[in-house]
Amino acid sequence: MRGVTEAPDDDTPLLDELMPWSVAPLRFGRAWVVAPDVRTLRGRWDRLVRAEGGEREALFRPSRARSTGTAVAALPGQRTGTGRFARESGPCPEPVRVLSGPFDEQWLLPDHRLLDTARPELWRVAGEPQLFAVEQGYVPGAAGPALLVTGALPEGRSPAGRPGRIRPLFRRPGGAEPNLAPGLLGFLRERYGAVEPVAWLAWVVAAGAPSPAGCRVPLPADAGAWAAGVALGRELMDVQLRGALSGARPRLPGGRRPYVRAALPPRPESLAYDSEGEVLAIGEGRISPVPEAAWEYRVGGVRVLEQWFARRTAPAEAGSLEAIGPAAWPQEWTSELLDLITVLALLGAREAERAPFAAHGGGPGGAALRAAGVLPVPDRARRPASVLDHQEEGPEGQFMLV
Repeated sequence: MRGVTEAPDDDTPLLDELMPWSVAPLRFGRAWVVAPDVRTLRGRWDRLVRAEGGEREALFRPSRARSTGTAVAALPGQRTGTGRFARESGPCPEPVRVLSGPFDEQWLLPDHRLLDTARPELWRVAGEPQLFAVEQGYVPGAAGPALLVTGALPEGRSPAGRPGRIRPLFRRPGGAEPNLAPGLLGFLRERYGAVEPVAWLAWVVAAGAPSPAGCRVPLPADAGAWAAGVALGRELMDVQLRGALSGARPRLPGGRRPYVRAALPPRPESLAYDSEGEVLAIGEGRISPVPEAAWEYRVGGVRVLEQWFARRTAPAEAGSLEAIGPAAWPQEWTSELLDLITVLALLGAREAERAPFAAHGGGPGGAALRAAGVLPVPDRARRPASVLDHQEEGPEGQFMLV
C-alpha cells in the first residue's frame, strides 16, 4: 500500500485549524493495566490487591506520576476508588474498551490511580454518539492513513512512536457542540449543501493527507466532488467502526472470507505471510485467504497485523503482573484476528480511491477561510468545554464540579 502524497499547496488548511480542540495521547504508565481480554485484567487486579506492603508497590510499578500512595480524582463516568491504592481491597472495576493501537481494541482498568496521564477531558465526552479522530504522527515517506476513527476511547499513540493527536468530533456529551472551527459548517453549507458533523469527518477520512505540519484537508471545488468524497469516507469509516454506521459488520465477498484452515497452536511464536497462496501462518496454524492488501496495510509505516500479533505474544518478565495472561491462545483472539483481516483487506483495497480527494482540487483554501472569518480560530475553541453540571468524585472521596 502506497502512502498519500502531501498536497503541495501550503494554503491547504490543516485539520488542527478546522478541528481545533485536540488532546495529546494517554500515558498509561504501566503495561499491565491494558490487555486483550477481560479475564486477564481481573486476574492481575486480584493478584495486586492480595499483595501487601513492598510486594504490592513492586507489582504496581510506581512512576513519578503514580504510586500506591497517590490519591487522585475518579475518572469521569467511572465508579472507582479515590483513596490511596495501598489500602485498596475491593473488587476489580469493570474494564472498558479502548483503542490501544491502530485497529487494536483492548480492555483497560479505568482506575485513575493506575494511569499516569488519563486525559479526563476525553472521558467526560466519551460515549455515543461521540467519535474520535486519531491523527497519526507524521513519518516521512511512510505508508498509511493520516488519521483513524474510533468510537472507543483511544490511547492515541502512533505505532512508530511519533506523537499523535486525539480530536473528538463533539465538545460536549451527547453529541452537542461540534469540535469545528466556528463558522466552518456554515461556510461548507454555502458551497456544498447540507453538511453535518459526521459528513465532515467522512470527508476528512477520504481526503486527509499527511504532511510535516500535520494532517492537511483539501476542500473540493464543487458539491459533486464533496458528495463523492463524503460517500467514500462514510464507507471507509463504517469499516473502521466495524459497521457501527450501517448496522452491518464488514464482510468480504463469498469465497474471499478468511477461515482457519489449520488450528492455531496453544502458544504461537511466529507470524508469516505467503503472498502466492494468500496464507497467514501463525505458528503451525493457517488462515486463508488473506489478501495481500490486508497483510501490507500499514499505519505510520508499521504493518498492522504484525503489531497486533506482537502485542499478544511478547514475552513478559516472570513474576510481574504483565506475565499474568491466558495459558493458551483464546478462541476469541482468533475471531478478532479474522475480523481484523477483513477490515484491513477492505480498507487496503480502496486506498487508491482516496488519492483524487487528497490531491489539491482547486477548492477554497486557507485564504478563503480567513476571508470568511472562519480562520483563525479563537483560543476558546482549542480548550475543552466546561461541564458545570457534572459532579465528580475527587481524591479521598471529596466532590468537585468541573
